[in-house]
Amino acid sequence: MYEIIFDLETQKFFDDTGNSDPSQLRVSLVSVYRRHLDPDLKEISGQMFSYWENQLDAMWKLFTDADRIIGFNSLGFDVPVLKPYAPSYFSKLPHFDIYDRVKQVNGRAASLNSFAKDTLGKSKVDAPANAIKYWQAGDKKSLALLKKYCEADVILTRDVYDHGLHHHHLKFTDRWNTPRRVEVDFSYSVYDLRKSSKQSSLF
Repeated sequence: MYEIIFDLETQKFFDDTGNSDPSQLRVSLVSVYRRHLDPDLKEISGQMFSYWENQLDAMWKLFTDADRIIGFNSLGFDVPVLKPYAPSYFSKLPHFDIYDRVKQVNGRAASLNSFAKDTLGKSKVDAPANAIKYWQAGDKKSLALLKKYCEADVILTRDVYDHGLHHHHLKFTDRWNTPRRVEVDFSYSVYDLRKSSKQSSLF
C-alpha cells in the first residue's frame, strides 16, 4: 500500500483576489510525503518531496501511484487551488480529506491545529498567514521558512490521520471552546481498494 499525505501554500490571500475562489490564489509550494505501508497499515518507509510552482509538472506521478491521497480540508481548498495546474484526472483520484470525514460523522470539525493540540499535544510550527508573507518576501531565508512550515504541516496531518486510523478517534475544541471527542473510521474498505486499483490502471 502506498499513501500520499500533502499540503500546499498559496501566493495570495483571498483579500488579494477579491473573491472566494481558491483556484485564483496560485500555488507557492506543495509538500508531499509518500510512504509505504505494511498489511497492518503501519508505515514501513516514507520520503518528503517539496515542489515550487514551476516544478509541479514533476509531482503528479506521485499522486497517480497512491492508494490513498490524504489531506486536511483538501477537497474544499487544496484540490481547487491545484485545479489550474493539475491533470484533468486529479480530482478523481482516491482523495481522503480528514476534515471532511470528521464533519460527515460529527456535523462539525475544526482546524488542523486544534486536532493536533487536543489529540497529540502538538502544534503548528508557525502562523498560517506567515507562509504567504514568506513567499512575497522571496529571499532565501523566507523561502526556507516557507518550506519548513509546509513540510511540518504535512507531518502534522500524517500524525493526526494515523491516530484516527489506528485509535479510531480524534479530539478537538469546537468554536464554542468545548472539547470534543469524535469516533472515526479511517480504515480501508474492499470498495476503496478496488476503486484505487481500477484508477491506478487507468493512468
